Amino acid sequence: MPGKIVSINISEKKGVRKKPVGEVMLRTGYGIEGDAHASSEWHRQVSLLALESIKKMQDLGLDVKPGDFAENITTEGIDLLSLPVGTHLTIGNGIEAEVSQRGKECHTRCAIYYQAGDCVMPKEGIFVRILKGGKIKEGDTISVSD
Repeated sequence: MPGKIVSINISEKKGVRKKPVGEVMLRTGYGIEGDAHASSEWHRQVSLLALESIKKMQDLGLDVKPGDFAENITTEGIDLLSLPVGTHLTIGNGIEAEVSQRGKECHTRCAIYYQAGDCVMPKEGIFVRILKGGKIKEGDTISVSD
């Protein structure tokens, strides 16, 4: 059963909360047009975090919402943590992505940690490379490809 995109978020600078936008263009081998993390030079082109992870932080009393952990795509209904590196995903209408990293190491506490009080992205976020681009919008499906 596919999950869905509940929020798409971008920022002009790295290490800050991202602002929600209704739709974006994903460029093959690059990431989201207009986002600070997009680059053909590395494998962490787009970040994903589950709404379920954000709700865990809300349950701890933090006033956080999608985009506050600097994730590009907030998902619901897909177990991101179970996806090994190399897993292929289909997003929206034929966009293809490949899981390139699970979690990340934070060497210092970033602005998000201080603004939100904690950060789940290092433990529960994933990163993907865009194999086939296109436009995505809130409400689009996201599923594991065969």
